[in-house]
Amino acid sequence: MPKPPVSKLVAQMGEGPAPLYARVKQMIVQQIESGTWPPHHRVPSESELVNELGFSRMTINRALRELTAEGLLVRMQGVGTFVAEPKTHSALFDVHNIADEIAARGHQHSCQVVTLAEEVAGSERAVALDMREGQRVFHSLIVHYEDGVPVQIEDRYVNAQIAPDYLNQDFTRQTPYAYLSQVAPLTEGEHVVEAILADAYECSLLQIEHSEPCLLIRRRTWSGRLPVTAARLIHPGSRHRLEGRFSK
Repeated sequence: MPKPPVSKLVAQMGEGPAPLYARVKQMIVQQIESGTWPPHHRVPSESELVNELGFSRMTINRALRELTAEGLLVRMQGVGTFVAEPKTHSALFDVHNIADEIAARGHQHSCQVVTLAEEVAGSERAVALDMREGQRVFHSLIVHYEDGVPVQIEDRYVNAQIAPDYLNQDFTRQTPYAYLSQVAPLTEGEHVVEAILADAYECSLLQIEHSEPCLLIRRRTWSGRLPVTAARLIHPGSRHRLEGRFSK
């Protein structure tokens, strides 16, 4: 759908006592809610909005920053600002294959394997996987994409004794979850959820600003009594939410 010239949007901002940044936000929200700017639509740049609306860069920046924090926009470093997909969600208490979750939403999953290597377990990894320091562990770092947008960093350590062929797998065709479910079926899992700011490298992988909050899930899994994996799953806060339901 063609994008209306920014100058034609000025009339939609209205008058009133609202701060200028709030009026800019309202204008952008109207374009999104009306369907004029659908998901993945490129929003005018800060410079374009400054020139057309006549407001300061600080005003425009605050409007875009707040809409990003609220999950309506996605800002990708060096690329631009886009209308966000409605937030994806995962079950808080369950463990699922991210490729299946994305497919269930009618979207396309892809991934980039950044690291796939054998390492020696240090003290932290040894405790997480209930092994001795110095034992072999496998390390994979994978970025998962939904319709070409990065939605998760999967930083996973695997007990090499449980999955000795882990490094021989093509994880662009089958996720680590799917493979491990075959060789060491999940019987127990542990989740710890935190709000974090990703480091500079993680921000570059997720194509987000350093100031964007992220959801970090620390996950450990067992097959029977044997610990299988310890993973860090990092999601941009503007693109993901967790859901849970329980009964007493």
